Amino acid sequence: QVQLVESGGGLVQAGDSLRLSCSASGRTFSGYVMGWFRQAPGKEREFVAAIYWTAGTRYYADSVNGRFSISRDNAKNTVSLQMNSLNPEDTAVYYCAAGVRPLRAIEASSEYGSWGQGTQVTVSS
Repeated sequence: QVQLVESGGGLVQAGDSLRLSCSASGRTFSGYVMGWFRQAPGKEREFVAAIYWTAGTRYYADSVNGRFSISRDNAKNTVSLQMNSLNPEDTAVYYCAAGVRPLRAIEASSEYGSWGQGTQVTVSS
């Protein structure tokens, strides 16, 4: 059974950086896509970024492209999200997710079968 545990959230000011980590366990992830999603109060969960575990191919939402960077460490079984130039609109609970390839739509949360508990990111203006 896949287990995902996020860490690294916190309170920062606009313009600051933050790095989130997701520790993955329970199986090998060579056939998986790892994603980051976020959900702000009163809004639906939205796609942030994803990475193919084996190939390392990356995808980003338009709203974070150029500011956020997703990466994975095969040896440590972790997926990270480096977030730069944060703004108050980035405030949300951030979730790590794992989906078995192939995904019909990499940005669709329904394609991911395993989720972490989430970590809060708050950006003050």
